[in-house]
Amino acid sequence: MSSPAPLEAIARARVVPVVVVDDAAQGVLVASALRDGGLPVAEVTFRTAGARAAIEAVAREVPEVLVGAGTVVTAAQVDEAVEAGARFLVSPGLSATVVGRAQELGVPVLPGVATPSDVIAALDLGLDAVKLFPANVLGGPAAVKALSAPFPGLRFVPTGGVGAADLLDYLALPAVLAAGGSWMVEASLARAGDAAEITRRTREAVALAATAPRPAEGA
Repeated sequence: MSSPAPLEAIARARVVPVVVVDDAAQGVLVASALRDGGLPVAEVTFRTAGARAAIEAVAREVPEVLVGAGTVVTAAQVDEAVEAGARFLVSPGLSATVVGRAQELGVPVLPGVATPSDVIAALDLGLDAVKLFPANVLGGPAAVKALSAPFPGLRFVPTGGVGAADLLDYLALPAVLAAGGSWMVEASLARAGDAAEITRRTREAVALAATAPRPAEGA
């Protein structure tokens, strides 16, 4: 098993910003704004040609931010992301190949699950934390409750349609490690270079998350 340190950092943050950027400069701008807003975590998705360069730049220029790679769907992307400096990986679905390669490299991975069968497959791979995706389509917080009940000890990072309006509903659930969302880091803000707005939204998200009880408190 890989070091739990990145997952512990995610648990402390309670929110994982899902970042879509076109190049290294946008990546650094967003990561710096997240840091300034008090949320030193960024999941940079592998949806754009500039994703690798962005991860490399963030890892090099904004080391205070825990940078990970999202939308990782192949073993080759695992290698590419880790070489770029990603310290955790996120996938929209569950691939034994992706998980296995991440484990070989000692990098935490959060594969996407949507069904009890997915969860059992994740447990069989030795995982104790997964991404619930797409959370809003699957039923939101009610889906987390239903899916976590048969699997005590498993932690979820619901992502997909999560916003400020329902963030606390997710974070109030003991099984939720953190919630993933993009409302504070919309791609249009990065393209416009609006670091101030990203920082403002991030501060609001951090303040909101801080009002949620920690899982250890038995919420």
